[in-house]
Amino acid sequence: MPVAEAIRSMQVLLLYPRFPPTFWSFDTALELIGRRVLLPPLGLITVAALLPSHWQLRLIDTNIREPGPDDWAWADLVIASAMLVQKSHLAELISTAGDHCVPVAVGGPFPTSTPEAPELAGADFLILDEGELTIPRFLAALQRGERCGCFRSDGVRPDLTSSPVPRFDLLDHDAYAMLSVQFSRGCPFQCEFCDIIVLYGRTPRTKTPAQLLAELNVLWRLGWRRDLFLVDDNFIGNKRNVRRLLPELLAWQQRHGFPFRFVTEASVDLAADPELMDLMAACGFRRVFLGIETPDQASLTAAAKHQNTRTSLADAVATITDHGLEVMAGFILGFDHEEPGAGDRIVTFVEQTGIPLAMVGILQALPNTALWHRLQREGRLLAGVAGGEGFDEGVQTHILNFRPTRSIEAIAVEFLEAFQRLYDPCTFLQRAHRTCRRLAAARRPGGSGRLRPRLLPGLLTLFWRRGLRDDTRSLFWPALLDLMRRQPAVVEDFLWMLMVQEHLQAYGALSRRQITAQLALAAAPRTTAAAG
Repeated sequence: MPVAEAIRSMQVLLLYPRFPPTFWSFDTALELIGRRVLLPPLGLITVAALLPSHWQLRLIDTNIREPGPDDWAWADLVIASAMLVQKSHLAELISTAGDHCVPVAVGGPFPTSTPEAPELAGADFLILDEGELTIPRFLAALQRGERCGCFRSDGVRPDLTSSPVPRFDLLDHDAYAMLSVQFSRGCPFQCEFCDIIVLYGRTPRTKTPAQLLAELNVLWRLGWRRDLFLVDDNFIGNKRNVRRLLPELLAWQQRHGFPFRFVTEASVDLAADPELMDLMAACGFRRVFLGIETPDQASLTAAAKHQNTRTSLADAVATITDHGLEVMAGFILGFDHEEPGAGDRIVTFVEQTGIPLAMVGILQALPNTALWHRLQREGRLLAGVAGGEGFDEGVQTHILNFRPTRSIEAIAVEFLEAFQRLYDPCTFLQRAHRTCRRLAAARRPGGSGRLRPRLLPGLLTLFWRRGLRDDTRSLFWPALLDLMRRQPAVVEDFLWMLMVQEHLQAYGALSRRQITAQLALAAAPRTTAAAG
């Protein structure tokens, strides 16, 4: 009898810790559309699908609600998954489970990258690496009656053709703006600062097209008709298998009346493949996130981001946009030997290319990345890094956790100034309008301009703020009317961008408060020493 069938029935509480406010939390924008959270815990519902089918499962995303006394009393076991930015609340959940005498198993990127972190000290089981391999080992230990343990895959990566359909039925669909699916894990590149290749390797592994379509069928039957985020860290990392997927995905979308629109992440070499971009656009891909990082070639080379040095980054953004895919992008300040004015150069690049959503962050040395190991050898990591400290509030708003080659204060000031300039309401509105006009020219003609119901709750608020109350009113109405005339199908894109900007204004103010406080704290010991 298989181990999973031999284990007695258990009542398992699946917990997902809270996220602090980040660039991507979109808190204010989600309030405008009546949603609570941007994305669900895909890893946790994949783990749920790997557990014995006769177990009773209750999933609580604490970004929606906290577990109550009845939940703790019901549970025989807690399984939690967390990223680095969720570590503080994960520690609270572990402690509360202990107070209720419920054993806890934890996994996900944070425990996998830093299993020695103090926040994990109260956990009974560590289920590390990828669950397709380590969940069976955990279940076997339970069958043997073990009450604690650490389960690793010892460097082996699972074949994703064995990965089950996630338990989408456990989610509160009404709470999420998008749901998530995954086609691949891993990335072929070797960026020094990136932890994806540490967690998932440099050989992109994929599911079969049939597997992904099976997941879409489940979502269809559950009634989901909104956007899907393909969470692959580089969707085109395995181009051969992506080319096998897209024709079948297109046929599925056509049969079902295109119920889904897709968002994903890709490397900039997507711009060199017109056929692939055309296929993605035809399938319903609307947005793609690019890790541009910096327009400074020397910094890209030093960070081993060589794929971004082989072509003009501005041309790549223009090409992808001209194929009907809205580009979102990430930028980083704080690379070694970065020249002053890096923040200004990022702003200039974003304005030149018209990227609406440009995430600017300050470099962090993530545990066990190549950057982390190099800085450790050089004696430049600051105290607490080995334990994973410094990530509670989201890496975008934390000053560096290592000694950079120029002053931390200068980098922080450039970050704050760049963010303020990029998300000034008038500047952002004009940039969003330019991009939508370009997208309108690239996308197929048609579209009634009818907005999806998810946007309607926030429109009155948006019209009041942007169209009547604020200084943007002289820009808002001409831009909106222009898009309605040129291509009604992009009006929704434009309005969603403006809703996101509402969040980014609030996030910018939070960033300023947090970074100012951190700079003051960092300067305090030096001030005391000088006074002495």
